[in-house]
Amino acid sequence: MVEAAEEGVKVRAVARYVRVSPFKARQVADQIRGKDLEEARYITRFSPKGAARLVGKVLESAAANAENNNGLSAEDLVVVDCHVDEGPTLKRWRPRALGRATRIRKRTSHITVILGEREKEVPEKRRRGKRARSGSRGKG
Repeated sequence: MVEAAEEGVKVRAVARYVRVSPFKARQVADQIRGKDLEEARYITRFSPKGAARLVGKVLESAAANAENNNGLSAEDLVVVDCHVDEGPTLKRWRPRALGRATRIRKRTSHITVILGEREKEVPEKRRRGKRARSGSRGKG
């Protein structure tokens, strides 16, 4: 899905109802937020966390959306935002001692990755400082 913004085109990909805890997925999402695409790919590929593989899939999907649907170059892409929302929780029961039962919560996540173009570095014009005028400088 494409979102129009002031600074350029932003492309996003969403994976919903992913069977991973939002807490675990947010740890990976926090690591790639703000990084350029190649560095984010590196982080998700070599991270020891299990959620990194799932976040990496969404990252690759967003990159494919940017290249194929919007004609953007992969070298210019940056992870503008990456967030993980909580999905519905599957509730299961596990038998325990003395006829009791405890609830097991199988959590799900909605993973969203938003990519945008890297801002072009524009050199600022150098301004000359004001020259000291001859005469009094405020000291009396």
